[in-house]
Amino acid sequence: MKKKVTLKQIAKELDVSVSTVSKALRDSTEISDDTKQKIQAFAKLYNYKPNNIALSLKNRKTKTIGVIIPEIVHYFFSKVIYGIERIALERGYNVIIGLSNESFSTEVINIETLANGSIDGFIMSLSKETLRKQDFHHLNETINQGMPVVFFDRTSDEIDCDKVIIDDRKGAREAVDRLIDLGCRQIALITTEDYVNVGKLRTKGYIEALKNGDIKLDENLILKVDDRYESEDRLDLLENRIKTLLSEMPQIDGVFAVNELYAVTAMKVAINLGRRIPEDIQIIGFTDGVLSRHATPSLTTVSQHAQQMGEKAAELLIRRLENEESEEPFETVVIETNLVERESTK
Repeated sequence: MKKKVTLKQIAKELDVSVSTVSKALRDSTEISDDTKQKIQAFAKLYNYKPNNIALSLKNRKTKTIGVIIPEIVHYFFSKVIYGIERIALERGYNVIIGLSNESFSTEVINIETLANGSIDGFIMSLSKETLRKQDFHHLNETINQGMPVVFFDRTSDEIDCDKVIIDDRKGAREAVDRLIDLGCRQIALITTEDYVNVGKLRTKGYIEALKNGDIKLDENLILKVDDRYESEDRLDLLENRIKTLLSEMPQIDGVFAVNELYAVTAMKVAINLGRRIPEDIQIIGFTDGVLSRHATPSLTTVSQHAQQMGEKAAELLIRRLENEESEEPFETVVIETNLVERESTK
C-alpha cells in the first residue's frame, strides 16, 4: 500500500503552494492543465484522501477567524480576545470564540467543528489537558491540511506554526530580581505543575534570579499547585496549600506567584496570618489584570500586554490568509513584559 500524504507534503514535494494543490485537486480553472495533471497523478499514486478540513478548505472564504481559549473568565484571555477582535474588525473579519475549558477532548471538538467550513484560520492557546497529554495530532493534522494556525501564550515546540509569546523566563527573572533588590532573601515561588509551559519557564526565571543574587535555592520554598485548585469551588484548597507554606516557613519575606490568582490568594492568606504587606512580606504576581489593580493592597505584577498579544496574533493570521501563495517561514513574535509596581512591594 502506498504511503498516504497530506496537502502540505504534496505541495513540498512538487514545489508548489498548499493552495495550488488544493485547487488542483478540486479541478479549479485557476490552475493550468499540466499542473493539475501532475498534482492529481501524484495524489493518486500516494493514495491521498482529503479529510473534512481539506474538503472545506479554500472552497469559500468565510472572512471569519476561529479563536479557541482555555477559559473566558480569565482577564488575560479576555484582553487577548479584545486585541484579536480589534484587528479582525479593522481588516473586515469576524471572530468566533470557542472554549476548551482546559479539556483536550473539547479542544479537539472545537477544532473539528470550526474547521468544517466555518472559519478560515485559528488563533488559540492550548488547554492544560492537551499540554499534560502531549497529544497534538488534531493540531498537526489541521496545519498539514493547509489551515493556518497562530498560537499565543501556551504553545508547544512540537507544533510548527506562527506563535505570539512573551519571554516568561525573563519576566519572572526580572520580578524576582526586584524582590531581591528590595531586600528579600527568603523568596517563595507559587507555580503550576511543570507540564504547563508558561509556569515551567517562569520557574526557571525564578531559579536564575536566585542564582544571580547569590541566594541558595530551597526546594521547600517552591509550591507547585494542582490546577484543579483554580476552579471556583476549590479555591479554599488553594488557600490551604498557601497557608501551609507560609505557616511552616515563617521566614518567607517575599513571594513570586506565576499568575494573578495565586498572588492575590497569597496576599489574602498572609494578611489572615497577621503578616503585614509589604513590611513583613512582599509579593509579586503575573498578568496585571483587574485583581491586581483592585486588590488591597494593590499588587505589583508583570504585565503581559495581552491586548498587544491578541493584535499581533490576528495580524499574523490575516497575513497568512491574504498571502496564501507565500511560503514564508513561521514566525515567533516575543512581546516585551514590564513590571508594574504597586503597594505589595516597598
